[in-house]
Amino acid sequence: MTVVRTPAVAGQFYSGNAGELSATVATLLDEAEVRETAAPKALIVPHAGYIYSGPVAASAYSLLKPYRDQYHRVILLGPCHRVPVRGLALSSADVFRTPLGDVPLDKEGLGDLDIAGVETFDASHRDEHSLEVHLPFLQTVLGDFSVVPIVVGDASPELVARVLDSLWGGPETLIVISSDLSHYLKYDEARAIDADTCKAIETLDAGRIDHDMACGATPIAGLLVAAQRRGMTVTTLDLRNSADTAGDGMYVVGYGAWMLV
Repeated sequence: MTVVRTPAVAGQFYSGNAGELSATVATLLDEAEVRETAAPKALIVPHAGYIYSGPVAASAYSLLKPYRDQYHRVILLGPCHRVPVRGLALSSADVFRTPLGDVPLDKEGLGDLDIAGVETFDASHRDEHSLEVHLPFLQTVLGDFSVVPIVVGDASPELVARVLDSLWGGPETLIVISSDLSHYLKYDEARAIDADTCKAIETLDAGRIDHDMACGATPIAGLLVAAQRRGMTVTTLDLRNSADTAGDGMYVVGYGAWMLV
């Protein structure tokens, strides 16, 4: 029997109707700035409701269109918002379901993660939105692919980097780190903090990012540690907040998108 992780935030963070969802994602991707780039190895992308962070997410995912047939596996890491976990949580599901269909898990890749601090813990995946919201974008821009979904809890950036090293693969593997930026600050304060976060990411300064700057500080830092070892370069794709997209201007949430090659 196929074990399905059903969507937790369909109808909340994005439409639960397949037709509406498909149209929304297509529009967001069409409206994103057209860039000619090398194939990204990794992306950092926000995970709020599409009305808020969708345009920023689309600035990253639109880059994948020319490489649709290259990627066959996505390593997807995001922070824990619901059920806390010590270390990193894997899923025992066979597929992650969205209104656009099912995405199979890379069972072989998951089986290779015999690393202390990494365990199967479905409770952290059940209601978590930080991974789920990326799947409709990936389903739209990629062909057939499998996913390694990992919820990052109380862990060190070094552990995240070790897991990424284990799963790094070749051109067929894309890494996606899920994170929003500052939360519920006044507009100018948020802009200043998010600019500091952006600078830290651009310079691969993993030690400079904390959880007041990004809810996904740990997976971001882990990626930066791994990227620095490989001499990778970072391009900022977008940096806005909820007041710039669709939200109230009083207290805002920051969103950014970056590409690593």
